[in-house]
Amino acid sequence: MRTLYHWRLDPFSRQARVALAEKGMRARLVEEHVWDGRQDFLSLNPAGATPVLVLEPGQRRTSIVGARALLEYLEEIQPDPPFLPRGAPERAEARRMADWFDRKFDAEVNAYLLFEKVEKKITGGGPPDPAAIREGRVHLKRHLAYVSQLAEGRGWLAGDKMSIADIAGAAHLSCLDYLGEPDWDEVPPAREWYQKIKARPSFDSLLQDVLPGIAPARAYADVEI
Repeated sequence: MRTLYHWRLDPFSRQARVALAEKGMRARLVEEHVWDGRQDFLSLNPAGATPVLVLEPGQRRTSIVGARALLEYLEEIQPDPPFLPRGAPERAEARRMADWFDRKFDAEVNAYLLFEKVEKKITGGGPPDPAAIREGRVHLKRHLAYVSQLAEGRGWLAGDKMSIADIAGAAHLSCLDYLGEPDWDEVPPAREWYQKIKARPSFDSLLQDVLPGIAPARAYADVEI
């Protein structure tokens, strides 16, 4: 039995959900509000962050903590379909791009847009800061230009096949897509790449997400963007 502790608009949790679906693995979803600091959850991950995948084979419980560890774990126990290319340089590039989104994109885009438009509202942190939102949009535009450059030259972000780079990138961008933030018309190659992933069955459950008090953008659930 598998249980995934996640939060609907957390890009790291979304990576886990997409990865499980791509591997054809089921898990019971438990939504965790990490800002509550629930002690039972902290016993699973003292860092207090989602996702956490709990495995309970028989009487033994194991926790896989964090999106990167979780995706690598799934790749090891279920190699097909692969999340990583076969060649070592290609695998390194897929990991580099996944890390790009989890670190640089998260710090330069999510830390502004998701924080101001979502986290503040949920946690009672006050009204959004218009200046911070503008700055986040400037960063987003630059990142989308880079995604377009990669997608146009490679087909996928790290090569000619889907990898952990695409799962990470699409998970992060899907949160902003929920808010109607990306201007896809300005970046056709990025839009084409994102549509390929958005149309995959593994993305279906994400497109059904609705956050209480924050409605999705009108076109969020549309595969054609």
